[in-house]
Amino acid sequence: MRDGIQFEHIRDDEALTEFCNRNRETRFLGFDTEFVSENRYRPELCLLQIATDSEFAIVDTLTVDNIDEFWQWLTTGQHVTVVHAAREEFLFCFRAVGRRPQNLFDVQLAAGMIGMEYPASYGNLVSRLLGKRVDKGETRTDWRKRPLSKRQMDYALSDVIHLKGLYNRLSKKLDQLVRTEWYLEESRAWQTGLEESETTPQWHRVAGITNLNRRALGIIKELWLLRDEEAQRRNRSPKRVLPDDLIVELSKRGTSDPNRLKAIRGFESRVAKNLTQPISNAIERGNQIPDNELPEKMQRSRTTNLGMLGQFLVSVLNIICREKKIAPPIVGTSQELRNFAAWKLGMVKLDEDPKLSQGWRREVVGQVIDDVLKGKIAIRVQNPKSDNPLRLENL
Repeated sequence: MRDGIQFEHIRDDEALTEFCNRNRETRFLGFDTEFVSENRYRPELCLLQIATDSEFAIVDTLTVDNIDEFWQWLTTGQHVTVVHAAREEFLFCFRAVGRRPQNLFDVQLAAGMIGMEYPASYGNLVSRLLGKRVDKGETRTDWRKRPLSKRQMDYALSDVIHLKGLYNRLSKKLDQLVRTEWYLEESRAWQTGLEESETTPQWHRVAGITNLNRRALGIIKELWLLRDEEAQRRNRSPKRVLPDDLIVELSKRGTSDPNRLKAIRGFESRVAKNLTQPISNAIERGNQIPDNELPEKMQRSRTTNLGMLGQFLVSVLNIICREKKIAPPIVGTSQELRNFAAWKLGMVKLDEDPKLSQGWRREVVGQVIDDVLKGKIAIRVQNPKSDNPLRLENL
């Protein structure tokens, strides 16, 4: 019990199944996780905290053999799934059962959509929206160690007991601002991005490959696949198995000769043990890829500055977001704004329309920036001493 709140401490499969069955018809399902991720291929789930319409539970995932009962429940039914900053929570679920949580509602994203700080911590949201305090004294806990102390259990439970209150406040505010559809659009896009990161090889994220030729990129891909497989087998961080900068250096040299590989400075000290021959084989596979099957050269990122105009437009974006009550980081980065303006002015050509010209972002920002560029809107100083000294004014 924490502050008078009863919860079930679940430590075996049977108790988890009973809890899931008992709450199958709940309309609200909030959850959070505690995990350890340092130097691992994937985070190790150590604790699962659950809140339903009528119950709370803490599941010891180190003693419960099969957590899939919970993930199956999470992805079915008619409940709303409420979380905070749910990247890892989403991935735990997706990796387990290959589906998204049902009706996912991330209170951090929702808060940004109504103009609050983004990204905001759980404690800040609870304080600002509910007027309550969250104890964050166990942020450095090693959640693999048992037994758990009362303080650790209290800390873990605190991460879910306020989720329903946050959901009620935020969903109501989204409705009032007519932004529920905006939120749903953004949430779906975010979840799709996470699914793609899990199901599509991410070799193109290796740092420093923008200027490499197609043959070198073919080698990069093969080395990345080797590294990913080996990191998963050893349960180690991929970059500890084979660092990005060394992958790039190997791809540039293009040799698969083990002796020449070992002559590269730092090779033997920075590569996981017994990987020299597999690395050689991966490079050789890259060298054998037919020319017409090699990856296309990487598109150079568009970096438009626009000088003083770019600085001016950043101020415009901040004014718009303040007036519209939405967090600027959700709308777009400063660079995305400058690229959008350069695209509007015909200064750059893009493979696809920029994000700020699509969906709800066009409604919030796109048309206004277009009018600013056409000289139809100006910035006016309305009260230099106020928190909102600037305003946009039609000419």
